Amino acid sequence: MPAKEPLWKLENVTKTYTMGQVQVTALQETTLEIWEGDLMVILGPSGSGKTTLLNILGGLDLPTMGRVLFEGEALEGADEKRLTAYRRDVVGFVFQFFNLIPDLTAVENVALGAHLAQNPLAPEEILKEVGMADRMGHFPAQMSGGEQQRVSIARAVVKNPRLLLCDEPTGSLDCSTGRLILSLLEKVNRTYGTTVVIVTHNAAIGGMGKRVATMSSGRIVGWVENPVLVPPEKIEW
Repeated sequence: MPAKEPLWKLENVTKTYTMGQVQVTALQETTLEIWEGDLMVILGPSGSGKTTLLNILGGLDLPTMGRVLFEGEALEGADEKRLTAYRRDVVGFVFQFFNLIPDLTAVENVALGAHLAQNPLAPEEILKEVGMADRMGHFPAQMSGGEQQRVSIARAVVKNPRLLLCDEPTGSLDCSTGRLILSLLEKVNRTYGTTVVIVTHNAAIGGMGKRVATMSSGRIVGWVENPVLVPPEKIEW
């Protein structure tokens, strides 16, 4: 029986930005396949193209050249209505900075994410899953950075997305709190079957990825498929 097709596929994707009279190429002829249920880590220093790649996968940006396919259908030529539906129904985002609404409680922030989705999970249940059962009525200013990131993850997961894109999710956290956040992301992948892609400059995090890509100067320059995964709680940096 032939292998199933990848759920997401980038084919020779190039992204060039025009800044005044200067053109900056953030991605160069990048090809990438992501399979349903993947836990992928994309490594690279600042400026290597990681975030641009994530934005294109998430429908936040479009390539200058190349193809972006989801379930075999092209996204690069999609109109804004279809891209909005894709971002709403298929993709969840977790960022380095938590972007919680300060005047809403934890459960209200998560409920806002649920309100945007077609098949959401229960906000209270997801907050329990991320260890925030006793903080549901707290505002962001009353939470630590790690707690705010847990709420941010819950807000993304409550949409019941097929793809969870995480841009430096531990970048503003200490090592101990960062390990807790990585454990949560691994749990989401394992419990819900959500495809998770983490981009980071932190090479140690690569140990938890089923597949690991390394980027440099807008290109994928290395691949590793990990036969033995490092549990997130044992990652050191």
